[in-house]
Formats: sequence, C-alpha cells, structure tokens
Amino acid sequence: MPSLVLSSAGETELLKVLCERLPDAVYLIDPDTSRIVFCNGPAYLELGMERDEVLGHSVLSLQMDVVGPEQWREIANVIRQGSSYVFVGRHRHKAGHEVSVEVHTRTLMFDGREYFLSVARNIGGRLAQGNDLLSRDVQLRYALNEATDGLWDWDIQTDHVYFSPQLKRMLGYGPHEMASPKLSDWSDNIHPDDKRRVLQTVSDHLSGLRERYDAEYRLRNRNGHYVWVRDRGRICARDDQGRALRMAGMVHNTTEQKQIEIELQRLASHDSLTGLLNRRESEVIVPAQLRLCQRLGLGLGLAMIDVDHFKQINDVHGHLAGDYVLRGVAELLGSLIRNADYLFRWGGEEFLLLCVDVTEEEMLTLAGKLRQHLASASWPGVPKLETVDVSIGVACFPSFTETSELMLAADRALYRAKTLGRGRVELAMRMPAAS
Repeated sequence: MPSLVLSSAGETELLKVLCERLPDAVYLIDPDTSRIVFCNGPAYLELGMERDEVLGHSVLSLQMDVVGPEQWREIANVIRQGSSYVFVGRHRHKAGHEVSVEVHTRTLMFDGREYFLSVARNIGGRLAQGNDLLSRDVQLRYALNEATDGLWDWDIQTDHVYFSPQLKRMLGYGPHEMASPKLSDWSDNIHPDDKRRVLQTVSDHLSGLRERYDAEYRLRNRNGHYVWVRDRGRICARDDQGRALRMAGMVHNTTEQKQIEIELQRLASHDSLTGLLNRRESEVIVPAQLRLCQRLGLGLGLAMIDVDHFKQINDVHGHLAGDYVLRGVAELLGSLIRNADYLFRWGGEEFLLLCVDVTEEEMLTLAGKLRQHLASASWPGVPKLETVDVSIGVACFPSFTETSELMLAADRALYRAKTLGRGRVELAMRMPAAS
C-alpha cells in the first residue's frame, strides 16, 4: 500500500480537520492578555456559543476560577516554566451555568510569537460517576471534598499540610502546584487583622481549651486579593500521651455572604442618599465618644448644621436638585474634616458633626471654615443656583457634660443662628446657675 504524502497545504487542512474532530475543547491564548485567539468546534459548542463569541472572551472572562490580571500573570509564569500545566476549574456557559473542566496548557511558538495551547476536557460526567468507582472510605472523603470549597489535613509532627484540589482552586492554584505545603503557607496568607485571633483559636483547640477549631477570617489568594472563609476542624489523631498528631478540617468560601452582610450593615448604619452615617449611628457613637473624652480629659465638639432655605431650593429647582445639593454638602463637609471626626446626616437638610480632642475655639474655627467653603462653592448641577449657605450651632464638652444636654445645647445654638439671620455660626453657652 503506497504511503500518504501531503503537500504543505494538505498538512494544514489535515490539522484543521483533526483539531475539529478532537472530542476536547482546544484554545489558543495570547499569554500577555489572556485573550482567546482560536478555538475549535467542541470549545464553542460546549459553551453554547458561536465561534466569534468565544474569540471575544479571555481566560479572565471565561474561566470562573481565574480572577484578575495579577493571578493570570502568575499562572502564565508557571506555564512558561513547565512542560504542561494542569488546572481544574469551571468555564462559564452562555446560559449562565458552570462547565467543570480539566485544562492542560503548554507554550507554543509560532512565527516567532509565543502562544498558550490549552486542551480542556469536560469532567462533569466523571465527577457525577465518581462515586461508583470508589470504596466507602474514599467515597466519604470524595463527598466531603465536593461538598465544600476545600479540605485540609495537617500532620502536626512534620508540619506538612494536605490541601485538596478544591482548596487550591479557591486560592488560584492548579492541583499539582503547592506539592508539599507547610502550615506557614496558610498562616502567612491570613489577613494581618485576623491572624492573631485565628492562630490563637488553633492554639486553644490544641491545648484543650476549645472543643473544635472554628474561625471566620480573610485569606489571601494567588492574585493578592482576600477571600472570606469559614474554616472548621478538629484533632483527629493523638499519641499514647494524648498529644495531637493530626488535625483536619474543611473550608467554605463565604465571600459572597460576607459582602451581603457588610452591605446590609452599611445600609443599616448609613444614609442611602449621602453615604454618611445616619442618625441611629449617632445615637451610639456620640455617647461613646463623650465617655471616652470624659475618661481621658479631652475636649469634644458637636456642631449641628442646617442648609438655609432648603425648601426654596426644592420648590424652585425640584427635588432632584435638592438631592444633588445634599450630596454635594455632604461631600464638601467630608473633605474638610479629619479622618477621626464623625459626620452624620441627622435628617432632612440637617447634618451633625462630632469632633474629638478639640477646644471650643478650634471647633468654632472649623465651623466657620465649613460655612465659608460652602458659601463660595459652585453648583454646576443646578445652573441657576448661585449659592448654598448653612447655619451652624456648636456645643462643646466640658461646658456640657451629658449627651442629652450637649445635643439640646447645639440645637438651641442652631436655632439662634437661624433667627439672627442665617448663614452664621453660634456657640452654645452654659447659663449661670440661679442663685
């Protein structure tokens, strides 16, 4: 039988046919941008897209477990160093669901340019059928591994820690990276504000002060971003003297829930229009700061600020213009005070400013500065609005020693500023005791 001899054009055509007939998805990637410059039929069909749609994607938009250009750059450097890089992750289907894939990537030079050639195999069926192939003990480990974002197993004597593939994926690594991690590979990536508390919780469990280890904290992933995790574990092996030999546990990524929780807390404590702390927060913060100043012997200043003729702004220019003015007042006031000061939206067109470690003279000077800057500000969002002025009432500790009388004194000083013509600052003075 004669051998088959192909021309250069024939070889190219054959390669195209072979590429399209492969059962796995094939991608050619620009290493610098992570942009997909070529894909075969199985690639776009598996994602429910047309070929041109896939070519409009990059690894960062297609691969759900590679987050941000910094992480991509680190992965690209690892790909360049090895013969083949394996990453188990999830591709984003056009319909919104996930496609579990095992991706093998290596470098390819063509016409003097570097590319990454990736072959992605859909492992969804393998994962679904995995239980049929496993013994009972391994099934249990497999089920736990798939039900969480990751498992870990710490050999305390050797300090070696096993990280499951899911845990590595959550942190942005491939299953074959971090081959022999130590405890420090975990502890060094705990957020500095959380690290002492978390390590103390581990120590308490090892010493018998806690039944189990349970902590929520921020953990840095490969691209330098922090993810919130709920981490739980316990000692699973001891020696004859009862000393801990092994400790195992599981990690859940709680970033989405934590972000929702933080946003709900923010909405509960902040004004939705201006973004400032709201009146309810002032009822907690003002008494607490007053007690602090009393204990440390520091001065404290409170200023009630009211936008003059605000009803007229609403009536003449409309309520959207009024909202624009309130946001502008909040932004300007916030830019002129210290980071240690507190600015609240008290209600309507009123604001409350709390300053710690100030004298009456310093508080009056600051209040005057705030009023002058507002009076000279321009309001391009309301073309016919020439100026916005405010009246300010100031009350200070130690002239007033209780929260209620401090607030009442500032309110009365504000009322006096408005009755004396508005656009001015008035200081509350303690009335002499009746003889």
